[in-house]
Amino acid sequence: MPEASKETWVTWVALTATVLAVLAAIAALKATSYSTKVQLATTREANQWAYYQAKSIKEHSYALNRDILAAVRLQETKNPKLQRFLTDKIKEYEGEVARYDQEKGQIKKGAEDIQKEQEVYKQKNGNFAVAVMLLLIAIMCSAVGALIKKKIMWLLGLILGGWGIYYFVIGFLR
Repeated sequence: MPEASKETWVTWVALTATVLAVLAAIAALKATSYSTKVQLATTREANQWAYYQAKSIKEHSYALNRDILAAVRLQETKNPKLQRFLTDKIKEYEGEVARYDQEKGQIKKGAEDIQKEQEVYKQKNGNFAVAVMLLLIAIMCSAVGALIKKKIMWLLGLILGGWGIYYFVIGFLR
């Protein structure tokens, strides 16, 4: 009779190890998925900042041209057509500088939004990675418990498995 209860216990070990293995596999896939999303978001963010830098260079170019024309306008006071031309060009360049400044603000906001998105992906990746680790340790404890016929190892595996399931669920919720 005692052998039958030992076999029942070992059956439960096998069942829990199987469930934990399935959850660990799903968690590993989700962790990998979020890791990839972090990498893609990092690339998108870098592209946004490069685009921001390009806009800054163009803005600076227009600002320099505006300043040069303003200096020329101060020196050239005799020719009214030239004065009007210089004034119009300076206004045009000021408009371009303002436009680039506005575009930079939008690009900066986009990059910061990507950063926030990236932080969410990192958090989810971390939760699933911890879940994988705990679930695998739980499987190992359960297997060792069955091999050495120590129920306490299986119970330790169940506790670690529960902790891993907690991180697994948190990964989906947050």
